[in-house]
Amino acid sequence: MNLISDILFWVFSVAAVVTGLLVFITDSMVRAAYWLMASFVAVGGILMILDAQFLGLILILMMAGEMTIMAIFMVMFMMNPAGLNPMTMVHQHRTSIVAGAGAFVALAAVGLLAEFPDRPVPPGVDPTVDLGVELLGESMLIFESAGVALLAVMIGAVALVSKRGRYGIAEEGSEEPSLEMSEE
Repeated sequence: MNLISDILFWVFSVAAVVTGLLVFITDSMVRAAYWLMASFVAVGGILMILDAQFLGLILILMMAGEMTIMAIFMVMFMMNPAGLNPMTMVHQHRTSIVAGAGAFVALAAVGLLAEFPDRPVPPGVDPTVDLGVELLGESMLIFESAGVALLAVMIGAVALVSKRGRYGIAEEGSEEPSLEMSEE
């Protein structure tokens, strides 16, 4: 079982890095949102392998919902039709590269050089219960209500845009306006 866990750890690690890189390489905001979701799912898989199943599942569920909502709103409100046409996703390229490389070096240095505490959990104590209470505490009803409200908003948004498309009534063959300026 240990060899399988090691292999899965490396598969998820490579997947998280590659899909994270694809977020910045792709030229579509919707595709970038789904690549980011794939990266978070891989990180959630790593957490589950490391016996943090609760955090892994929370990360996967929250990011899947969040990235799907983000993609839906990008499709509805982007000037770029459906957020799928090519566009530049990164601004200030040199600054972005320097900031990303600097953050990577700093985090890698902390991960490699810092001494982390070694406090094993006493037998009979379930840290998952304590973590769940710490994360949600008395607000479980609020958390669940917010989830239902977001679902209702997504359904409403889809219902609102389905009959009348962005460029006119869909049943009448709406067409995207020309990008050329008219001389009227």
